[in-house]
Amino acid sequence: MIREFGTSELWFVVSSARWTLALTLIALGLGGVLGFVIALARVSRLAPLRWLAAGWIGLVQGVPVLMLLFLSYYGLSLAGLDLPPLVAAGISLSFYASGFLGEIWRGCIQSVPWQQWEASAALALSRAQQYRYVVLPQAVRIAVPPTVGFIVQLVKNTSIVSIIGVVELARAGHLVNNATFQPMRVFCVVALVYFCICWPISLAARWLERRMHVGRAG
Repeated sequence: MIREFGTSELWFVVSSARWTLALTLIALGLGGVLGFVIALARVSRLAPLRWLAAGWIGLVQGVPVLMLLFLSYYGLSLAGLDLPPLVAAGISLSFYASGFLGEIWRGCIQSVPWQQWEASAALALSRAQQYRYVVLPQAVRIAVPPTVGFIVQLVKNTSIVSIIGVVELARAGHLVNNATFQPMRVFCVVALVYFCICWPISLAARWLERRMHVGRAG
């Protein structure tokens, strides 16, 4: 029996966005921590650390996120480790985020003029103090636009986890469409919800850029 696209179907689609947001936050939290470590390893003085970090970035960026999802969910289950779909999705997206954020932040760190390193070294600052007081505050300003751009992409890429049964925003739209056969109405709502998530992130980033004077000299 074909159902009408009513209030309950609309609420089901909108409420499913909480899983989209949850997966985004999980990926940003875990992936951000790992990505920061990778970024520091990429600019380390120790060559083995640089090689390991570069290898991880190359692996993550060279493999589709769908394959990471399959390896986390189906691959580990074959090895005897059955992960709930949400956990497998969170791990996959975290690995995905770590590879891209690590490279983004590596570029931002290396964008800080070398004279800043030399000046801080002349003040007898340790390597850790150079990062804390001189380099990272400037790198953070540079990192705002590309990081926000990646976050928006990450929100949209959470739709891939529907393939292992996680009912996030895109999956909810498919389920409702299968019950109502009203694709234009259903997927317009889905697109609108994605827009309502991503557009405020972009606005917040612009506000943050103005506050931090990103792109201005001095």
